[in-house]
Amino acid sequence: MSGIGEGRRFRVHVDVERCIGAGHCVMRAPKIFDQRDDGIVILLDANPPYDQLAAAEKAADLCPSQVITIEDAS
Repeated sequence: MSGIGEGRRFRVHVDVERCIGAGHCVMRAPKIFDQRDDGIVILLDANPPYDQLAAAEKAADLCPSQVITIEDAS
């Protein structure tokens, strides 16, 4: 859990070079992530609304290569 308080802004980062294309992020947060044809992550929204925080955190937790980071952007 990121500790980002309700209503605060957050930012999502991905390290595309380390992505292995497992797709867990897309399944958990399809408004934030997509995949290229080869499976590598595409970040659709680096500054999603607060109501997407739980989905982003779950995607980061499930990422087998741990390429997703979330930070407070307020």
